[in-house]
Amino acid sequence: MNVRPLGDKIIVQREEAATQTESGIFLPESAKDKPKTGKVIALGDGNLNKDTGDYLPFTVKKGETVIFSSYAGTEIKIDGSEYLIMTEDDILGIVD
Repeated sequence: MNVRPLGDKIIVQREEAATQTESGIFLPESAKDKPKTGKVIALGDGNLNKDTGDYLPFTVKKGETVIFSSYAGTEIKIDGSEYLIMTEDDILGIVD
């Protein structure tokens, strides 16, 4: 199934949660924190400039790794994979 975000929405695939600590201890599912980073999968058209009727481009690009807030976006499941749909305002930074 293909999903195309509308307007100023962005689809992000959250990175996998760590299964092991740095010291080598394996974490159970209940102890894993949801990562606050992910990869941009798809972009909508952008914000509409009401004065000119043109769409303003996004700051982020498809394929970039981004950092977002803990409660950002809406979780969706497509073909067994989990994604987040969020606005660019939910994104805090780009990982270089």
